[in-house]
Amino acid sequence: MTESTPARPVRVTLLTRTSCHLCGLAREAVSKACARTGAGWREVDVDADPELRAEYGDRVPVVLLDGAEFAALQVDRDQLARALSD
Repeated sequence: MTESTPARPVRVTLLTRTSCHLCGLAREAVSKACARTGAGWREVDVDADPELRAEYGDRVPVVLLDGAEFAALQVDRDQLARALSD
């Protein structure tokens, strides 16, 4: 698991898995959107948790915003930044 600055409350959780090309792109988008808005984020490997692996399977990356699913497979950095600013 990777976390952004721990002093910030985590609003975004990025669900990923190792060796996932789309996950790398999503990580970059989430990192930039959160840096722009000051939101905290963390990354969780779905393969490290049997329940997450069962729930999300191959449908990663997934972005959770305040615990609710915001995006899957592709992340629009600007759309996420707007949602974080609301």
